[in-house]
Amino acid sequence: MFGLRSHNYTEKLQQHAQEHAGEADSHASEGFDAGKVIIEHVSNSPLDHPLIHLPTIFGIDFSVTKHVFMLWLVAVIVFAVVTWIVQAYLRQERLVPSGTANGGLEFFVEFVRDSIALPNFGSKWLQTWTPLVLTFFVFIVCANAIGLIPIFEVLGLLDHYVLHTSQDSFLKQVLHGGTTATANFNVTAGLATIVFATIILAGSKAHGFIQHWKNLVPHGLAWPIYILLIPIELMGLLVRPFALTMRLAANMAGGHIAILAILSFVFLFTEMFGTALAGIGVGVAFAVPLAVSISALEVIVVLVQAYVFTLLTAVFIGMAIHVHH
Repeated sequence: MFGLRSHNYTEKLQQHAQEHAGEADSHASEGFDAGKVIIEHVSNSPLDHPLIHLPTIFGIDFSVTKHVFMLWLVAVIVFAVVTWIVQAYLRQERLVPSGTANGGLEFFVEFVRDSIALPNFGSKWLQTWTPLVLTFFVFIVCANAIGLIPIFEVLGLLDHYVLHTSQDSFLKQVLHGGTTATANFNVTAGLATIVFATIILAGSKAHGFIQHWKNLVPHGLAWPIYILLIPIELMGLLVRPFALTMRLAANMAGGHIAILAILSFVFLFTEMFGTALAGIGVGVAFAVPLAVSISALEVIVVLVQAYVFTLLTAVFIGMAIHVHH
């Protein structure tokens, strides 16, 4: 997997060099632009070159970019796999799940229900809000993890050596940009917006709409205190989705950027010393081992960030339900 990522990154570097080969004489001092190549590798498709062009409605461009495509892909995978597992469970004659797939799904469901949902929601609201946080957990885990699977690197190799599609083909376009949709702040902001609306809905459902907003501040305080307390609590309410947005996207994007930045040392040292041996030496002794270590750490980050997002979502909803706790 790591080899495929390195090969794909090398191809991008070669493409970058070819695009600027004609400007080599006039811009000889510029050299290899690692920042530009890294950003191109992790960023979303530009709106002027989306995968699928769709009309603009109310000033919003609904064209399908790389990260929108990845969201659809993850949603289809999650729906198909979970449906297949549940259907297999329903076909069993006994109620106890059997098999690796059924056991794995049961583990995730019980973990989220017993360790995250129950302590925050309580038994009364457990069945109401557990499906939401469970959906968040499974979707974010899959969206995070798919960024570690070299799907498009394999497609790039297949296209390079076998298919030879044109530069304007859909396959060529889909190869550009990052595969981890949760590294896009727009995606995490969308998830956080759902959490924000759910907090208000959960509080209103438990206490009534008016009482929910009254519960933002303690009762029985002197009225001058509310002049300071109400704005602070409203700011705190808005900070919660902002924190969810930044934490997930920054952690997922940071890992990929770190790996690519470390691999860039190979090409920077090659250019600096004017020989490939320097780059190979740096790669073998430093860049590749460190990048492999960070890739292994990313596997842990995939699970931890999904857990943190789900846990904070449950905590925020639980705070709206159990105001006095």
